[in-house]
Amino acid sequence: MTRKTRRTDLGGFIMKWFSSGRRRAMGFAATLAAAALLAAGCEPGAPGEPAGPAGPAVEYIDISGTEAGSGTNTPFTAAIKVNSGSIVFLSGTVGAPPHSHPHIPSEFDHLDFSPEAQTERVMESLQEMIRAAGGELTDIIQVTKFMRDVEANQDIVRDVMARYWGPGHRPASTTIEIVRLATDPRFILEVEAVAVIGD
Repeated sequence: MTRKTRRTDLGGFIMKWFSSGRRRAMGFAATLAAAALLAAGCEPGAPGEPAGPAGPAVEYIDISGTEAGSGTNTPFTAAIKVNSGSIVFLSGTVGAPPHSHPHIPSEFDHLDFSPEAQTERVMESLQEMIRAAGGELTDIIQVTKFMRDVEANQDIVRDVMARYWGPGHRPASTTIEIVRLATDPRFILEVEAVAVIGD
């Protein structure tokens, strides 16, 4: 894979994002990943081919052994090159409807806290947010998953998310195991995302 670099004011981009007041230590990983995609591109395996379900604004970049059909069953894409479009940052969301802040635990008592139900609500929330910004789930290019008890929950979460992504859409992805989520200790998953919506 050939890497091409170009000069960009990456430092300025990062400082501007920090000064906006949205200081989330873990969430910054998604911001930095998006900035890096803009700052440094990789040649795709087949130049000139359509990018796939995410549309012409981005190109999927696979590393040998991780591509679809390779046998590793990798549920994400190694890298995604942004060619054009508008970047949308989606705040972390748990499997809950809009709720009070500070949080009131009793507001969540009616919810189904099974991993499958929580993941479905997370994906519905992401879909609502990205559609409000003028896009679709397949415009999401990167997700960060904050998850309790990865060993018990990861496979269920992966399968539900794959159902929502649809065939062929594999955003870049990171999973971070956590002790608990701020919203309520009964939640096992929070997902934040970065999307690119074509011009």
